[in-house]
Amino acid sequence: MTPGARIQAAIELLEQVWDGISPPNVLADRYFRKRRYAGSGDRRAINQRLYDVLRRRARLDWWIERTGLDLQPGGRTRVVADLAVAERTAPDEIAAMFSGVRHCPGALSPQEAELADALYGRPLRHRDMPRPVAFEYPDWMDASFAALWGEDTEREIAALNEQASVDLRVNTLKATPEQAQKALADAFIDTEATPISPLGLRVNGHPRLGGTEAFKRGLVEIQDEGSQLLALLVGARPGMAVVDFCAGAGGKTLALAAAMGEGGRVNGRLFACDISANRMERMQARLKRAGAHDVRRRTISAKDDNWVAENASRADRVLADVPCTGTGTWRRDVNAKWRFQPTDLDQLRQTQLHVLRDAASLVKPGGRLIYATCSLLQEENELQIAEFLKNQADFSPLLINEVWAETIGGASPPTGPGLRLSPASTGTDGFFCAVLEREK
Repeated sequence: MTPGARIQAAIELLEQVWDGISPPNVLADRYFRKRRYAGSGDRRAINQRLYDVLRRRARLDWWIERTGLDLQPGGRTRVVADLAVAERTAPDEIAAMFSGVRHCPGALSPQEAELADALYGRPLRHRDMPRPVAFEYPDWMDASFAALWGEDTEREIAALNEQASVDLRVNTLKATPEQAQKALADAFIDTEATPISPLGLRVNGHPRLGGTEAFKRGLVEIQDEGSQLLALLVGARPGMAVVDFCAGAGGKTLALAAAMGEGGRVNGRLFACDISANRMERMQARLKRAGAHDVRRRTISAKDDNWVAENASRADRVLADVPCTGTGTWRRDVNAKWRFQPTDLDQLRQTQLHVLRDAASLVKPGGRLIYATCSLLQEENELQIAEFLKNQADFSPLLINEVWAETIGGASPPTGPGLRLSPASTGTDGFFCAVLEREK
């Protein structure tokens, strides 16, 4: 593919990302499956430009507006701005790539040509940029981040804008970490143990894993180290009754199944619940590959579900990984940060409390409720736990460092009212977790 054709492909992908709700990596995989002619070098170049523009969106938009040309930010204008500002590409070179021939983008309009000329050689970051622009996050979240991190805000946010590692969880139903690592090495995939999770392997580079025997045989699952730690903190054990209340795609369900494994099978009752029948159906293939045949899937109603009522006070452990803004996963879904508005947060908080109360009803006396989000906002984390405990006198929070010692072993990362993980502090995605115990 020519440089211009690669730019056109990136523009098409950017428009798809901004039009939909699928993460960029999912859209890119789908895009390249239909374009087998794109070689590995083409894919790398297109993906690089795609993620570069996504990670620089706020700064590029700031520069586009500053020119006063009255151009609306979009795929073409942001790519032109990125070429001129971030890559310092001369205006005539940009015009040559926007030639309109051989799959290249259409010729620059007079305004776009003027944009390229006005921004050529400008610095990507300017002293006049507000902090949310310079560090690429919605301005309405600034007060929340400042209250949480104070002087560390810029360091924490900068880490959220970096590329994430590829982490794997070893499926102990089928292999030990050593066996899984050897199987990956046989496929020329180099890994090392994750710093915190005892079941994690971090992949060096970004190889394709789906075709490896280790993946196809279910020896490993792709799962961020932070997500692995949350599943371990549930403390699921053989013989227990455990509920993954918002199972989604099933990543934590698989981790819980492995924790309950005995003799290569799930020993106990493990339920994966979700309001989406489609997600429950898609999970089946993952369960089969992992050898977690005994997991029971339930599609439940958002409110007043009969199965929830019938199973009140029966579970030893209930994990409620609730819907959230996903601020902790910005490294992986770069566009997610622009998906929500303050009104969306208000609605999410109501949903979170409702889910938390329903999940709590399943916990038996002496059992535990584990509240988790992949958000960094206190409004979705500490404040939600405080609100829940106002009306649930039979639940009390456990000290995370003691739960950590019991379930994972060793010293935990610094904790407060709950466990907080972030790219800057732990090298993981951002997560929050609180463990609540019901009175016996």
